[in-house]
Amino acid sequence: MAAPKKSVVGPLVGALVQGTNSSRFLVFHSKTAELLSHHQVELTQEFPKEGWVEQDPKAIIQSAYECIERTCAELNELNIDISNIKAIGVSNQRETTIVWDKLTGEAFYNAVAWLDLRTQSTVENLSKKIPGNNNFVRSKTGLPLSTYFSAVKLRWILENIEPAQKAVEEGRALFGTVDSWLIWNLTGGVNGGIHCTDVTNASRTMLFNIHSLEWDKDLCNFFEIPMNILPNVCSSSEIYGKMKAGALEGIPISGCLGDQSAALVGQMCFQEGQAKNTYGTGCFLLCNTGSKCVFSDHGLLTTVAYKLGRDKPVCYALEGSVAIAGAVIRWLRDNLGIIETSEEIEILAKEAGTSYGCYFIPAFSGLYAPYWDPSARGIICGLTQFTNKSHIAFAALEAVCFQTREILDAMNRDCGIPLSHLQVDGKMTNNKVLMQLQADILHIPVIKSTMHEITALGAAMAAGAAEGVGIWSLKPEDLSAILMERIEPQIKTTESEIRFSNWKKATMKSMGWITTQSPESDHSAVFSSLPLGFFIVSSLMILIGARYISGIP
Repeated sequence: MAAPKKSVVGPLVGALVQGTNSSRFLVFHSKTAELLSHHQVELTQEFPKEGWVEQDPKAIIQSAYECIERTCAELNELNIDISNIKAIGVSNQRETTIVWDKLTGEAFYNAVAWLDLRTQSTVENLSKKIPGNNNFVRSKTGLPLSTYFSAVKLRWILENIEPAQKAVEEGRALFGTVDSWLIWNLTGGVNGGIHCTDVTNASRTMLFNIHSLEWDKDLCNFFEIPMNILPNVCSSSEIYGKMKAGALEGIPISGCLGDQSAALVGQMCFQEGQAKNTYGTGCFLLCNTGSKCVFSDHGLLTTVAYKLGRDKPVCYALEGSVAIAGAVIRWLRDNLGIIETSEEIEILAKEAGTSYGCYFIPAFSGLYAPYWDPSARGIICGLTQFTNKSHIAFAALEAVCFQTREILDAMNRDCGIPLSHLQVDGKMTNNKVLMQLQADILHIPVIKSTMHEITALGAAMAAGAAEGVGIWSLKPEDLSAILMERIEPQIKTTESEIRFSNWKKATMKSMGWITTQSPESDHSAVFSSLPLGFFIVSSLMILIGARYISGIP
């Protein structure tokens, strides 16, 4: 019996999305934006020391290959010919830093994740070298000097990992964010892999001049980074190279966007003033500012939104970055055991209906926008004997919404025109309690896309629209409309404002919680406490001796 003929469904585009907690590969129809198939592989993070967050680079690339192969197998089962896949786009967790050997393909150290705090002392020392009236790092990059961005993570690896130091001296070392690591491996690795990145990812390194769109020599000198290890910077939509192995061998990789830029494209925020908020491991609010670099006076970042073609103009965005959003749900599940699955938090929160005066500040990696305080740490306050796990679950969801409110307020002040609604995406938007809370706390409608894979869609759009591919039109009249759900505020403004005021009071209490320990010694706290210990012991000995001499029993 003859095998069934594969159905022809028109040109398809794949999207490889590599996030903090998972990798996934998705295939879209380029004419309808319909999601046809996908596969996801969960990833783990490593926490070798307090404040350190790492991932295995091998696990990242292996998960990418697995997702691609499994998705292609599922398409074959659906009788869809994978030869219809004409391009692949890549979207990735930003800032996470990898250094590897171009001769062996082996990473010298784990990927140092964007949430990692080990470089705080480096940041403090570098900040002393920047004149108060001439912050050239911010003026060139749009970013504050922070542990969040790649330059200080890269510097840490080069200073502390001897094989990486030697490889730099011998010209064997390559640096990249996760997009560069993926594309280099997928296009051949040690056998001619393409070492590149796109402007959105480059703009998150603190080494990239967002005005000239080039690596900046002064910045590289300031952070002591050799420029010969940096990837070639490309636009977000062009053919970088072709897949060299697997089911999709020969297919061009033609789109590359940092995950938040990909979500901005997927939400079709192509007009100046359009904004979106993505709820993932963190929470990221981006507002398209068009061709203008708008610098914030209220703690937001200036970043590259996208550049959809070599000869296309660059677009910028204002960004409010929150470190911990979905990660707080994972923490309640994995660390406290309050829930067994992430979905259970909605049930618990719905049971409570209120936090009952409990406030949760999830500053596990310090506070990002608008405070930029790496010394902050997480707190739960307002507890009483009545407080139970349902109230804490509700407070955790409120925390995500309050953090969004803070960066939205900052964005409204910077832009001068308050947003009339907020477009949202990300897995957490499936939580109905969260979305209603968000509308209530913002006092504006929340517009939720029924397409849950917005980040992947943005990467696919960039890949399909690339010159030499040309199967996805980005003209407004050609873009497929995506169904939206509108969530309206349901509580009085005064009630929301009281809760928000209490949240801000709790936030203040979380700040300045720790002081930087010397990275040279893990025992610095012990040694610094020795004088106090000697004082206490000697005082006790004197007291005992005095009692003995005086005959007091």
